[in-house]
Amino acid sequence: MKKSILKVHPNDNVIVALRGLAKGEQVALNGHTYTLAEDVAAKHKFTEHDLAPGDKVTMYGVLVGKAQKEIPAGTRISTSNVKHASTEFELGNRRTNWRVPDVSKFTGRTFKGFHRSDGSVGTANHWVVIPMVFCENNNVEVLKESLLDELGFSRPKKYNRFAQQLKELYASGRSVQDILNVQFREDEQVTKSERLFQNIDGVKFISHQGGCGGTRQDAQALCGLLAGYITHPNVAGATVLSLGCQNAQVAMLEEEIAKRSPNFDKPLYILEQQKIGTETDLISQALKQTFAGLMIANQVEREDAPISKLCLGLECGGSDGFSGISANPAIGYTSDLLVACGGSVILSEFPELCGVEQELSDRCVDENKAVRFIDIMRRYNERAKEVGSGFDMNPSPGNIKDGLITDAIKSAGAAKKGGTSPVTDVLDYPEKVSKAGLNLLCTPGNDVESTTAEVAAGANVVLFTTGLGTPTGNPVAPVIKLSSNTKLYEKMQDIIDINTGTIIEGEETIEQAGERILDFVIKVASGEIVAKSVKNGQEDFIPWKRGVSL
Repeated sequence: MKKSILKVHPNDNVIVALRGLAKGEQVALNGHTYTLAEDVAAKHKFTEHDLAPGDKVTMYGVLVGKAQKEIPAGTRISTSNVKHASTEFELGNRRTNWRVPDVSKFTGRTFKGFHRSDGSVGTANHWVVIPMVFCENNNVEVLKESLLDELGFSRPKKYNRFAQQLKELYASGRSVQDILNVQFREDEQVTKSERLFQNIDGVKFISHQGGCGGTRQDAQALCGLLAGYITHPNVAGATVLSLGCQNAQVAMLEEEIAKRSPNFDKPLYILEQQKIGTETDLISQALKQTFAGLMIANQVEREDAPISKLCLGLECGGSDGFSGISANPAIGYTSDLLVACGGSVILSEFPELCGVEQELSDRCVDENKAVRFIDIMRRYNERAKEVGSGFDMNPSPGNIKDGLITDAIKSAGAAKKGGTSPVTDVLDYPEKVSKAGLNLLCTPGNDVESTTAEVAAGANVVLFTTGLGTPTGNPVAPVIKLSSNTKLYEKMQDIIDINTGTIIEGEETIEQAGERILDFVIKVASGEIVAKSVKNGQEDFIPWKRGVSL
């Protein structure tokens, strides 16, 4: 029988509504009966007992807020009666023992990937075209227009026929209302040219707004980020366009590449416009060199690799009140499975770890890493406060509307993505993963900035949970979307790959969902399944400037 309510942790004093509850309704759980003092929508929480002003509100077993007024039992907690609060943290004892999951189903499992000379394995084989500075964005666009159709990498133009139909209706004198009443038909005939290079998954043209005009630290961080993409296992080679006079100098990029790959040997073509001269000369050279590089990259084929070569980025965006009890713990179990198999996972979005710092720092394998995590978290929060913000201002209007009313509630649920394994390393932006196991990477909570950074750190697949729906993707790594609830999955099947609403409905356990997710990841990594974000051409890329972004 499907449950109506859930108490996440024995120490909690708020209860989660798994469906809409009406005022006066009585619901029972674990021998206790609760009477609702008001309507409580699904995903929201109500108080287990009366709370007085200043009383602690606990969920997931941690402090997530404090009552701002009298809150009778059975009342929905909201931004009007509860304010953010979280527990102080300090360097504690190591707590690195964990219950290693049964991985017998995955022992000996492999995926078909692209092997690189540094020992890494890609889940895709891309060529990237990258500008050193925003001044080169237009030239990147010219290259894109010149190459995609000719090489067979352009997306099917399924909406062109529809636009043509609207044009014809306008030409025939039809009214505005006639235009608005026209229905798009998914079965419109579309054509897609054949790929010239069969072993290449795509040529990715990345643009950004950085490289000059900011601080030297911004330029260094950007070069580190770009180096992360150039050395990424999913990337076979790169064409880099530089203007010449910008802060982000080519020498800086080469230095960052060497940090990440001392024996870097991929095809890399760097063209500097101020040295070359005319746009015609620049573009023609870039086209020739890119085409030559593609010929080299096309010689690599998929071969078997152990799943220990997988590096999962863990991301959430458009989270709701179910994210922390379905999708996030499900990929947390997936994370534990992969770590137990020798793989790597990345947990980022540091503003969304507010309130669980003590647990995560205690899970660090040594004190140096714990100290680094604590220091990064404190400095980040202080910078936010200096400009009149703070981690407590992280939840978005959408988060709040769907039950995540404080940052600590959001964070305690978001941290579930990291599972229970020890923290093997703590990385600052834009550093790269070098150790197997769970890695903490400092990024903002902004979905695209964080996903962009996780991939630069080495994630060759990203698991992205959402309760409200988001089309976020990445240029070089498949981003697998997981819905926290079945309603979203049914509404947005064109962008959601996996439904974990089955956990809410009692159809499967977190562990069963976690195993199902890892099996899906292996198929995506092998090229057997195309993630919806890849199919839809969602290729978001935003570098993080180290100002305050939550």
